[in-house]
Amino acid sequence: MHRVLLLGGGKIGRTIARFLAGTRDYSVRVVDADARALDAIPDHPRIERVLADATDRRALLRLLRERDSVVSSLGFRFNPLVAETALEAGVSYFDLTEDVTTTKLVRELGARTKPGRVFVPQCGLAPGFVGIAGNSLAKRLDSVDVLALRVGALPLYPTNALKYALTWSTDGLINEYCNPCDVIADGRRREVTALEGLEEISIDGVRYEAFHTSGGVGTLAETLEGRVRELDYKTLRYPGHRDRMQFLLHDMRLASRRELLKELLEQAVPMTTQDVVVVLCEARGMRQGDYVQLSDARKVYGRRIDGEDMSAIQITAAASLSVMLDLHVAGLLPKRGVVKQEDVELDVFLGSRFGRYFDVVRPLALSDGAKSRKDAPSRRTARR
Repeated sequence: MHRVLLLGGGKIGRTIARFLAGTRDYSVRVVDADARALDAIPDHPRIERVLADATDRRALLRLLRERDSVVSSLGFRFNPLVAETALEAGVSYFDLTEDVTTTKLVRELGARTKPGRVFVPQCGLAPGFVGIAGNSLAKRLDSVDVLALRVGALPLYPTNALKYALTWSTDGLINEYCNPCDVIADGRRREVTALEGLEEISIDGVRYEAFHTSGGVGTLAETLEGRVRELDYKTLRYPGHRDRMQFLLHDMRLASRRELLKELLEQAVPMTTQDVVVVLCEARGMRQGDYVQLSDARKVYGRRIDGEDMSAIQITAAASLSVMLDLHVAGLLPKRGVVKQEDVELDVFLGSRFGRYFDVVRPLALSDGAKSRKDAPSRRTARR
């Protein structure tokens, strides 16, 4: 039985604990400094709940004793300490971070792991699954002209002016709206500004807008530099959201007062489990002499699992991390060092026992379309 230390008992953390313990292949020690969070963890013979502060290095080392892996579902700012302690304790490391700086540090530490131990950052939805899906499309082309990754976690029933509800970490949300974004343009990596590159997209009859946000591309731009002419990641929202966030962040200058912005959002924007995760990956390029477009589009909805209402982002993030841990335990990941998300094949991911949570509930087009440039339908309109 693989022994896991799970840091953070919030919505995603407790879902990971539930998924792993339910397989009978894992024992999970869940650590949180908030007793209320631990109370929400389901009773299970393979789940142990520990009230402790994960920022205490000595306490963290004690908790890692007799563990094989550590999973961090904490905010990105806590992960450098967790990664350093994991390296010292000689255990494998997994996280959900979207933060570019944190990931760079984790990768530097992961290069020094012991044989049989791996460091696998960015195991969520985006970064995470979207990089696996996008890379799988790129591999099916002889040469890649454009690779576009679009992901949104959205309320099913938006009612406020932002047309948004909080479905995950507010710190992570602000981080992706404020930090530089990694893209490939004309075959070379560069950074662009968050909230720029606005475009309109229609998916399954629903109108969305998309714009650059930080972190979602993960390491894919690094992996594909020189092999793709254009690559970018954009967040999907309902039309009008981006302009209102631009007002708050820049006109009201809240980008430099993130704690205040966090307080305002958490007081005014509701949370919901009635949400949908929308993923659209498109690749265009040459295959056997034709210019073709390949698309992978899917929607995952929040639903009730084992008696608990779970949001779509909760389900997909927890399932993504659980897949990566499962593949490591099964010996299907590299045996040592840092693992990139795109190191995993999409078929392997979706064929795993946790990959089933990405099954399309209301089917969208999953195409291998060999359409010529003139025949391919336009689904987006860019607005600069």
